[in-house]
Amino acid sequence: MSSSLLTNSSAMTALQTLRNVSSQLATTQNRISTGQRVSTASDNSAYWSIATSMRSDNAALSAISDSLGLSAAMVDTEYTALNTVIGDKDSGLTKLQALLVEAKTAGIDRTKIQSEITQIQQDMKLKASSATINGINWLSIDTSTSSTATPTTFNLVSSYSRVGGTPTIGSITVTTATYALYTTGGATKTGILDTVSGGSTGMSVDTIAIGALTDSAADQTKLDSYITQVTTAINTVASAAANLGAVKNRIATNTEFVKNLIDSVDRGVGQLVDADMNAESTRLQALQTQQQLGVQALSIANQNSQSILSLFK
Repeated sequence: MSSSLLTNSSAMTALQTLRNVSSQLATTQNRISTGQRVSTASDNSAYWSIATSMRSDNAALSAISDSLGLSAAMVDTEYTALNTVIGDKDSGLTKLQALLVEAKTAGIDRTKIQSEITQIQQDMKLKASSATINGINWLSIDTSTSSTATPTTFNLVSSYSRVGGTPTIGSITVTTATYALYTTGGATKTGILDTVSGGSTGMSVDTIAIGALTDSAADQTKLDSYITQVTTAINTVASAAANLGAVKNRIATNTEFVKNLIDSVDRGVGQLVDADMNAESTRLQALQTQQQLGVQALSIANQNSQSILSLFK
């Protein structure tokens, strides 16, 4: 084999091999430092694009999870207030009903009973007005036509999905009239507890007054009407609470689903772009060994050129 002063084929081959090994070593070191085998579009444009879209979807799902948390707190607040208004033997509509039944007793002091009734009426109104979260109250609403009026419906964001490039936002619609106990601003009261009953009562649950009633047949009939009115209110409020309970369960189910979906998307992104650290560690050691051998091979190839000098001694 001839020796050339200008062309050292062995050195060129060794240098080319060393460059290739160094490039692979740089790639492996990048994967180890980032934990990803696809960290930029240049690594794998298709996988990088898919992973970027999936990360975007996960950010939207995370926002949905936060929104569901706020919706859950809102529904729970209203649900708790409705249950409190229904009350028990010592409070709320249940106690009010018992007092009205007690007022049927002949010769009883109805003015004293009225004092308790008034306290219950004020307490229920306070509970309803206090059921406010983030400036929203479904139990005490404004039915006027002004800009401050309570919206007739609320959409509780509950889900997110994307098909192709089209995102879809799902929501749970809540109608405030279903839960409104008291209303303000409108020409007519339409709440469950402030709607004036027809017939002979001419009063709402909020304005029932029995202090002036007697044992007469007519007044006893009025008491019967009041009892019926309160019983109806209890059933209506219980139905509203049951409806909110169903919404509450749906939100809880969606919350768990969204969390699982976020984890699933994270796993999907990982399968696309994450590096196998066991494989990369093994590859790193192999490439480092190849690099060392490549440097030695290049050194030997360069030394071969020195043998040409011996021809001129």
